[in-house]
Amino acid sequence: MVIVSRLFAPEVGAAAYRLKALAEALTATGAEVEVLSSKPPKGMELQSTLYPVRRWPVLRDAGGNVRGYVQYMSFDIPVFFRLLFSRKADVVVVEPPPTTGLMVSIVTALRRTPFVYFSADVSSSAAKGIGVGGVVLRVLTGLERYVLRRAKSILAVSDGVKQEVAALIGKSGDIFNVGTGVDTSTFSFQGDNKSEEGKYFVYAGTMSEIQGAGVFVDAFISVAEKNPDVRLVMFGQGIELPKLKEKAAHLGEQILFKDPVAGAVVAQWSRSSLANLASVRPGKGYDFAFATKALAGLAAGTPSIYAGVGPLKEIIMENNLGIGCDWDVEQVAQAMSRTIENPVSAGRRAELSAWVEQNHSLSAVAASAAQIVIAAKNT
Repeated sequence: MVIVSRLFAPEVGAAAYRLKALAEALTATGAEVEVLSSKPPKGMELQSTLYPVRRWPVLRDAGGNVRGYVQYMSFDIPVFFRLLFSRKADVVVVEPPPTTGLMVSIVTALRRTPFVYFSADVSSSAAKGIGVGGVVLRVLTGLERYVLRRAKSILAVSDGVKQEVAALIGKSGDIFNVGTGVDTSTFSFQGDNKSEEGKYFVYAGTMSEIQGAGVFVDAFISVAEKNPDVRLVMFGQGIELPKLKEKAAHLGEQILFKDPVAGAVVAQWSRSSLANLASVRPGKGYDFAFATKALAGLAAGTPSIYAGVGPLKEIIMENNLGIGCDWDVEQVAQAMSRTIENPVSAGRRAELSAWVEQNHSLSAVAASAAQIVIAAKNT
């Protein structure tokens, strides 16, 4: 079995964690697994695995991301030939973007191999949400529809994604909601922390127009003067990063921007933070998105401040896992102030971590996904 993705551990991100867990779950069943991915950014230490991970150098944008058509093609074109001339697989699993899915669909058609599409999002909906239109949007929508219809099975990370995919392709019989989980072996309540760093909030993830991480920078600026002993720590990259750095420059080290780091390092910072920050900006085509970074922070025992839309907002509010609010600077600032004034106890942190272990363990999600992948091979 072959997993194809431009992102794989040790890179930080939901896709990287999700596919690592899937590879491990398939290996545990006795399957022979191979991963075709990209070389991670400099400074990231490669991890040993029970399966081979074949990596290819790719172009990255100024923020270090494989994001944009040129960057995608630097992975997609080589992976076409890598897959075509490798040993034939029983089944291939591929993640977005649809351009990678297209390469996989062509090769698997030539080699008469089934493929499974792991849909964490719907790219054409996201593109429409950030203002893409006209011919470009029609081509992307048609491409994504073609790839999804060619897939033997489609794995969706939430019911919202499943419904969005079904609406795009006009059928739902081969779409399976396997859920969203977090690696609770990495993100856990037990382990090293950064308590010596004092009081701080943590954001760890992409900073693009879709996430709208700027709402946390703007909100923190409004509370920083009254709380000079509290900091905001932002891990990650993204198209909005330069603008956010410029906006926060006058606060000096009260707002720290750090490069992406391994999940284990993010977990250390999360364990002793006042709150983990997550957002999905409304109206950008991702209203159905499941912000996994919030689950990661919760698994490390940290309450969440969640701004915007998405199913996780309701889950946080219904289960008292933190504060859910609109994607609004004033509301986020109020949530930060409340959290500073009323930090959670160690006992409550342990309860938050246990809740994630029980309800959103990535190992359980990966086991379900692995069974669907194996079934695709056998049909």
